[in-house]
Amino acid sequence: MKRFDVVVIGAGAAGMMCAGVAGQRGARVLVIDHARRLAEKIRISGGGRCNFTNVHADRPERFLSEDPRFVRSVLRGFAPSRFISLVRRYGIAYHEKHRGQLFCDDSSERIIAMLRDEMTHGGVQLWQDCAPSAVRARTEPDDGGGNGEGRGARYEIDTPGGTVLARHLVIATGGLSIPAIGASDAGFRIARQFGLRVVEPRPGLVPLRFDPQAWAPFAALSGLSLEVDIAVAAEGRRPTFREDLLLTHRGLSGPAILQISSYWRSGQALSIDLAAGQDVTAGLHEAKREGRAFVETVLAQWLPKRLAAGWLGQSAFADLAGERIPQVANRRLDALAQAVRAWSLTPVGSEGFRKAEVTVGGVATDELDPRTMGAHRSPGLVFIGEVVDVTGWLGGYNFQWAWASAVRAAEAMTPG
Repeated sequence: MKRFDVVVIGAGAAGMMCAGVAGQRGARVLVIDHARRLAEKIRISGGGRCNFTNVHADRPERFLSEDPRFVRSVLRGFAPSRFISLVRRYGIAYHEKHRGQLFCDDSSERIIAMLRDEMTHGGVQLWQDCAPSAVRARTEPDDGGGNGEGRGARYEIDTPGGTVLARHLVIATGGLSIPAIGASDAGFRIARQFGLRVVEPRPGLVPLRFDPQAWAPFAALSGLSLEVDIAVAAEGRRPTFREDLLLTHRGLSGPAILQISSYWRSGQALSIDLAAGQDVTAGLHEAKREGRAFVETVLAQWLPKRLAAGWLGQSAFADLAGERIPQVANRRLDALAQAVRAWSLTPVGSEGFRKAEVTVGGVATDELDPRTMGAHRSPGLVFIGEVVDVTGWLGGYNFQWAWASAVRAAEAMTPG
């Protein structure tokens, strides 16, 4: 049987990063992946240009997890600037979009090639199209005939290429999102096999679905977009996102919906400020004092014209359609402003893992040591990336978690 210091299952962002760092620090590393093509999720991300990090991705409050302290500890060890330095070293041109998002100028293939080169520099072996059939702990880890820490085999992994031994077994299999490119529950099954708790996975950064009847008054507005503030209308602390909202013939989409979807639970309503924080009440009353404009014209200061007309087309405000603003009672203007600032609607569901960009939930952080990413009760068993119960915001945060957790694990497995 072949023996390695580190066996990584999963050749995605976290797995490749971890393998490259560990290999360059002197470990004998094998990466096993079931797919024929490397890192398909990197390849399709960012419209093919890979939103590889975010300049603000060192902020733990922008991640979902049962334990924010765990997230903070890991992120501190590998700031976005360190990955950016690696990208620059490889001469990969990139640009910043809004809200700190960093994208390749050309193709996400550049990031994949960079990670592959990092593994090559570390002497990492890569077995593709090679799905492990079983993993198990060895009852009596031997010393492997080696010389020091990292040589004794703790785990056996059965593969089509034979059984391999590893002192450290790294699970970097990702989550359940986008099964069409190979996502599976393999990492969660391994965690449960070793008695680790798994926070129930659910889709994140995913389009939400709306009732066709409830949406009917707005279906004709498909294609309109505007910046909004959006939150889940629920008790407790919930973030409010300022993002672009897209109206479609089936409901709402765009970054605003993807962001809030990670926090949304079935049955909860969304609260949307269509004016994105602007004081609509004061604006309407000022317009009433100063002119004779139609209500629709004034409303179009904050909303696209078609949306302003559609908003007044609702039965609740039908009496304002075609009215000049001086003829409208103050209480009706207040009600209109309130409706625009706090539009409430309840999704009927999400598009599920097939359309989700990430998985919320995963291996519970209280099962892992943030200094090593290793399982408390199974020495040498390590979980990194999306398989862990840490999920970032839209815009490069999840890749930064992959890089940070991978490096934390690699450095802990190769001390000195």
